[in-house]
Amino acid sequence: MVATDASTPAPFSLSARLKDYMQLTKFTLSLTVVFSCVICYLLAPKVVEYNWWMILLLFIAGMLITGSANAINQAVEKDTDAVMKRTARRPVASGRMSQQEAYTFALIAGILGVLMMWYFFNGSSALLSAFSLFLYAYIYTPLKKINSIAVLVGAFPGALPCLIGWVAGNDDFSAGGWALFGIQFLWQFPHFWAIAWVAHTDYSKAGFKLLPSDKGPTRFTAMQTVMYAVLMIPVGILPYYFGIAGKTSMWIVLVCNLFMVVQCLRLYKGMDVKSARRVMFSSYIYLPVVLLALLANKL
Repeated sequence: MVATDASTPAPFSLSARLKDYMQLTKFTLSLTVVFSCVICYLLAPKVVEYNWWMILLLFIAGMLITGSANAINQAVEKDTDAVMKRTARRPVASGRMSQQEAYTFALIAGILGVLMMWYFFNGSSALLSAFSLFLYAYIYTPLKKINSIAVLVGAFPGALPCLIGWVAGNDDFSAGGWALFGIQFLWQFPHFWAIAWVAHTDYSKAGFKLLPSDKGPTRFTAMQTVMYAVLMIPVGILPYYFGIAGKTSMWIVLVCNLFMVVQCLRLYKGMDVKSARRVMFSSYIYLPVVLLALLANKL
């Protein structure tokens, strides 16, 4: 048996490489983002029949653009990710992939995704996609270490997939698209602050300033989650007002919004990681239920 030097590179493994690229693009997160984009595309009034080829193209373009943004995020935050337990094994942070490779992938994926949006859908959705990518990768990402306003800035690219899907389907910026944007925009605050509460130690170690209070998980932070959850109630009625949702869908959305308010109130009362984790998991359930309830009205 021949001994191998510790510095000898590991043999190439296609499955391991694919796994690295799935981590680089934050595949599960990207799926969630693209899901909201596709549902909002289907909700657009001009999309009168479901063309599965167009849906597939939108899905692929969305995954390329979102994956590009996430790849840039990991390349920029290589050193920060390396000091956090939950991100230390990411491909760039761990050294399994170079920053240059991540940037090259991001450039190719981003350009290809935007061109697909332009060619198969319309210029407005393509420009909106490019703007969302830029805002997430080059404004929100570096801002996380500067000021907690990063969460507000990040909420825009986080909600733009709804508007992108609507514009791709309807070819306009009508009120329905903005109503869907508003729902996902407000949803992100209790969602993200709950995550930041749970991961506060790791985030602080990396120098991220993501909670609204400089002192970390405080009652002020909990109150902010309650405030945004309450704001979700009137905004959740807008799809019904603009004719996107029927009465049944509206009641489902209202119940979901009240459920989020209750979970945020429990965080305000409990002031602990367990309560924050409850808000976090509730928010994961909230979005698909609300979007599918709205879509059910059109089926």
